[in-house]
Amino acid sequence: MTIPTKIWLSWQDPMTGETRTPHLSPPVALGREFNKMPQDYQGQRVSRLVLSSSQVSRYHAIIAVEKGQLQIIDHNSSNGLFVNGQRQTQAVLNHRDVVKVGPYDMTVLTQDPGQNTARRSSANSFIRVPDPHSDEVPAPPSVGSPANPFPPAEFQVQQVSVQSLYATRLPVEEVDYAAIGAGLGSFIWTDFLRLSGVGIQQIRALGLEDKPYARYQRLCLNSQIPAWERLRSNSDSCPDNLWGWPSYALREAYRNFAKGNLKLAARVIWQVFGEPTLIETYTPRSGNVFASIDREAQRIGWSKIYRYGRVRSIRKTNDGRYAVGFSSGRGQHAFLVGRYVHLCTGYPVIQFLPDLQEYREKTRDFKSVVNAYEAHNHVYDYLERHGGTVLIRGRGIVASRVIQRIHEARAKNPNISILHLMRSPRPQGNKFGHAQRTVENHFEFQPFNWPKACWGGTLRAQLEQASPSERSNLLTDWGGTTTADRQDWRDLINRGLNQGWYHITFGEVTRVEPGADGHPITYIQEKGLTGNLKLEANFIIDATGLDGKVKANPLLDDLVTHYHLPLNPVGRLAVSNDFELLEMRNQMGRMYAAGAITFGGPYAAVDSFLGLQYSALKSVDGLVQARAPNLTYLNGVSSFLQWLKWVNNRAP
Repeated sequence: MTIPTKIWLSWQDPMTGETRTPHLSPPVALGREFNKMPQDYQGQRVSRLVLSSSQVSRYHAIIAVEKGQLQIIDHNSSNGLFVNGQRQTQAVLNHRDVVKVGPYDMTVLTQDPGQNTARRSSANSFIRVPDPHSDEVPAPPSVGSPANPFPPAEFQVQQVSVQSLYATRLPVEEVDYAAIGAGLGSFIWTDFLRLSGVGIQQIRALGLEDKPYARYQRLCLNSQIPAWERLRSNSDSCPDNLWGWPSYALREAYRNFAKGNLKLAARVIWQVFGEPTLIETYTPRSGNVFASIDREAQRIGWSKIYRYGRVRSIRKTNDGRYAVGFSSGRGQHAFLVGRYVHLCTGYPVIQFLPDLQEYREKTRDFKSVVNAYEAHNHVYDYLERHGGTVLIRGRGIVASRVIQRIHEARAKNPNISILHLMRSPRPQGNKFGHAQRTVENHFEFQPFNWPKACWGGTLRAQLEQASPSERSNLLTDWGGTTTADRQDWRDLINRGLNQGWYHITFGEVTRVEPGADGHPITYIQEKGLTGNLKLEANFIIDATGLDGKVKANPLLDDLVTHYHLPLNPVGRLAVSNDFELLEMRNQMGRMYAAGAITFGGPYAAVDSFLGLQYSALKSVDGLVQARAPNLTYLNGVSSFLQWLKWVNNRAP
């Protein structure tokens, strides 16, 4: 046996979902704290690999050559060591063995993975979120041309003169509050401002779609959650209702009661009181969520606040405000100047597995290999007419809904089967303290993708008080890929396994190539096989999720680069506990951020409904302390009066 002088450890980060494949020289120490791992082992310099999780001991294990073989040795770790799903204290490692250390499932590679690994870690492993609107139309020669680019040269300075903006003779609008994104985060922040006394003319929201939920709705529809289907993630809070009462559940129960459906009404109420221990967790139908937001948008005057615009750049002004340069379509450009800015741009890209991205780029086949967040109804239409096989990558909430949708297609055509490809078995769920998630059929279950205490309990307070490095440990332990714990879903998987139309396969993808019939063939290296296993399918669906990294968003990348803004340990905007970008403070001017672009900060579920409401509440509280104009705290009396207006659908 040849003793490897180099190894590669490949894993998907349990917090961000990003693939990492560092190139290391044995011996390699694995642990949570760099200084607790040895510098030398048997006279050799040690490569120390830090894994951010409290489930990983300070010095957990070491990979070294022992008796002429590559071995991994547990160093009295608290949570143990697993090799290929079996707990071990010491084990020989071979090419493509899977080592589990805490929440990290690492594939050991003793051969150079070559170009595939380079692509896996590439920043190009994504596709843009589908956008039905585009203002990428060539501008007239006088505006935005190479001779007169937009944003103009004035935006290259640290502080822009407002007078210089007017000198461009482009439209300039001045307001107090500017919401950048015009999605759900912008809408919720605007709603808080309106309820707290700010007038319509003081606020502007810039974005590409007039419905604040348009992008979210499109992602729901693409991932097979139509209006009558229930959402698959936390939806305890109501974006249309600051007070949360009556909740979606109470409203749905009331509608069922009014229609005489007493059994359905009682079930909804019981879900609220019995979830998640006695009954599965309640989530609303997506159509009800969007209808309620439409009602609130009309009530607060959203149509007068919203402006169509693709924001190009944001700069501080020399009078303590911020200048926002945006394109309003067909080569038209303008500026918005505001003293208080709120950034919530959502997920800029869809995370796409590199080997599948490479396949699409090479074959130009965008029908057989799709992402679950792309429009791909043609897959289900084909299956219902002709039958076939679908290969699914990913095992989170979106994957569970795709499997359920394929099961629904089987009612029309039973000649449909699913191959579910997973990188490695899941022997046990994540742990934190005395709690541990359950695992069944290699799916890790949780009512949502975070523990409930992250939203408003003790874990939220713990995260807020933690240092940036401590937050990384906590988020790794609380996060990870989970599937909603629903009995109907668990029964569906067990039925599929027993009936033979659903199969789980483990292995590392080596390549994806078109077959003779044009369908994609996935080649994987399976444990115990010397060659590649060939998986043939009519379609491949990538259900690995979305990507919120700042560098993937041109606007945020420009802002971070221009003002040298710090990023947090997971590559998102570093914000204070009230979600302010402190480095962007400009005299009395304040800039806040919310949503996925703040992940890794003071709140775990930043992209949930409640996360957006929580960040809006914290930032508005900060603005009140900064004495922002026409903004007052909602005390008991004023809050109750505003609630009465909400109930009666009257403007704030």
